[in-house]
This record gives sequence, C-alpha cells and structure tokens, in this order.
Amino acid sequence: MDLKSFKHSFGQNAFHFVWKPKYARDPFKFELVRVDCEFFIREVACRHGFKIYELHVAVDHVHLFVELPTTISVSKALQLFKGYSAFKLFRKHPWLRNHFRTGHFWSPGKFFRSVGNTTSEAVAHYIESSQPWTNLS
Repeated sequence: MDLKSFKHSFGQNAFHFVWKPKYARDPFKFELVRVDCEFFIREVACRHGFKIYELHVAVDHVHLFVELPTTISVSKALQLFKGYSAFKLFRKHPWLRNHFRTGHFWSPGKFFRSVGNTTSEAVAHYIESSQPWTNLS
C-alpha cells in the first residue's frame, strides 16, 4: 500500500474495521447469508470509491481492511457498510427478521484502527490468520 497524493494532501487513509451482529447471534453459519453479506459490503465499497484490501465475514463478526477517500469519515464509512448490508440482508432473507426481532442486524459497537502505524501485510496476515474455519458446512 503506497502513500497517495491528493489535491492538497499526501498520505493514506486505510483502516481495519471489525463489527458483529446484534446479540452475538451467528447468522453467518449459513453460507448463503455470509456470501450475500460479503457481496453487499463490496457493493458499498464500489459505490463510494472505497478500496478493499481484505474482507472476511466470520461466523460471528466481520473484519474489513479498507482504504477510504479523504472526504469520508470513519463513522460515515461504518454507517454505510453496516446500514446498507443490514438493509439488503433483511430484504433478501426475510426470515432474518425473526432472528433479530428488534429490527437491528448489527450491534452498535465497532472497532477501528488506522493502519498507518503498521504494514498492510501485517493487517492482511492478521485477518487471514483469524479464520479458524475454511468451510461452514
């Protein structure tokens, strides 16, 4: 990952995000839901000009290593990822509404860390090594 030059700035705006479903539920034990969630997260990135370096939807949480445009804040990016993916998942899989009765798919909590003080390879390796399973079936 290289530093980028912008109109009036120079640097990088890359973050490691982690968030989980509400009530520590595990909807991603269903492979179709996990695959759809990954697709919707990638769709958000494409729409808003985010560059995904690594994405892993685990059974009970999501890891995302992403570079954001300088015009988007961390909280706005997380709002876009969580809001859009929840909306689309509930729409595509209506049975999830029974699993999450309050209507909220994601927990309000989140983890984020700027990747500027570490190498991108270290973050990518961390995400890859946090995958304790390869197949959910």
